[in-house]
Order: sequence, then C-alpha cells, then structure tokens
Amino acid sequence: MLQTRKSADRSVANHGWLDSRHTFSFGSYHDPDHVGFGPLLVINEDRVTPAQGFGTHGHRDMEIISYVLDGALAHKDSMGTGSVLHYGDVQRMSAGSGVRHSEFNNSPSEPVHFLQIWIAPNVQGIAPSYEERHFTPESKQGQLRLIASSDGRQESVLIHQDAAIYASIMAEGDRLEHPLAKDRLGYVHVIRGSVTVNGVALQGGDALKLAHVDGITLEQAVAAELLVFDLPH
Repeated sequence: MLQTRKSADRSVANHGWLDSRHTFSFGSYHDPDHVGFGPLLVINEDRVTPAQGFGTHGHRDMEIISYVLDGALAHKDSMGTGSVLHYGDVQRMSAGSGVRHSEFNNSPSEPVHFLQIWIAPNVQGIAPSYEERHFTPESKQGQLRLIASSDGRQESVLIHQDAAIYASIMAEGDRLEHPLAKDRLGYVHVIRGSVTVNGVALQGGDALKLAHVDGITLEQAVAAELLVFDLPH
C-alpha cells in the first residue's frame, strides 16, 4: 500500500503569530482518513513570528520531537530544562506522567521554522525526561542518519516506542534504500526539495504512507531534505 499525503491537502491553521500545517488530525482539525499512522500521531510544520510562541501548557504520555529547520526555538519545561535549538538540533521530550513546557521564537527579528512530531509511547506513566542532539548536514548528506530510536543507538535520541526516525539530505544522483521488516510501516515526510519514493514523486511538504512493502527506495532527488519513519503497526 502506497498512499500520498499532498502538502496542499494538509490542514492550515494561521493565528497571525503561528502559521501551521497539520499532516494529521490535530486540535479542532479532524480528518478520519488522516488520524495518525501506527503510533505516529502528529507532524505539524510550524512557523512562528519573532518573539512569539506557545505559552506554558501540559502533556502526558507522549513522545514529542522537535526538528528545527530555520531560526532559533527556545524551550523551557517543568523539569528545569531550558535551551535554544537551531538547525540540525533534535529535541525529544517524553511527557510520561506529566510535564509542562513552553516553546518560543528566541529571535526578536527572524521567524523560526520547525517540525513538531508526536509519537504515542509503548509505556505509560513513566517519569518525564528530556534529551537533545545536534546532527550536522554532513552526517545526513547522501545517507539515512538515525536521529531517534527505541534504544538510543548511534547517538540518536531515545524514544519510548519501537520506532526509528531517520533524516537525510539528498542531491541529484543519490539513491537510498531502507528495508522494512514484515508487519512494519514506513512513512516518508519531505521537508523541502523533491524526491521519488517507491516510484511516487513527492515535493516539499508531501508525504507517503507505506505498508505491506519490503522496503523504501529514495531516488531522483533534487535538493531534498526528508524524514523516514520505520514504525510498528
């Protein structure tokens, strides 16, 4: 099964200070055809105006991953963690039994652009925790760089789910393959540029759901940056 999710078909939420594109049902937006994929529940592409952001709010039992694309994203939480994230930084917050946090554009003059990803955990009520890593463009160029996993291998951030997230930057002539074990799901989200995935041409903001296939093939890229998810059913 191959199912395309076109960028233009995503939900748009524009609040002035926030311009957000929702790949899956989120908040007041509900689409029965796009209510997560396996444990992957949210991919929001957010742009926040200078010195604005999300005030303090709470989460429980959710793996929340921020992937910064441009600008500076400031984070503060009830665990006492505070940091400013830039391009290449990946943040993981396990909400567990409960955490409160805020996210703001740290710049007074430049917008911040990032992906917010939610994955349902396979454990409930754990102590909340936080982690961040930096991944250079070189580490993603022409290859699939593991950025999140269930065991933190290869210096990826640790998520409490049997899932893996890979990031890649692909140029013309690059060809990448990722095998999928039986009963696993694949999901590819194109951040920018263009790439063909298992014969399906995708542009920035597009995504592809894959099920009952042996693997994911990425080729015919033009200045592409993307995420690949290997997920349980």
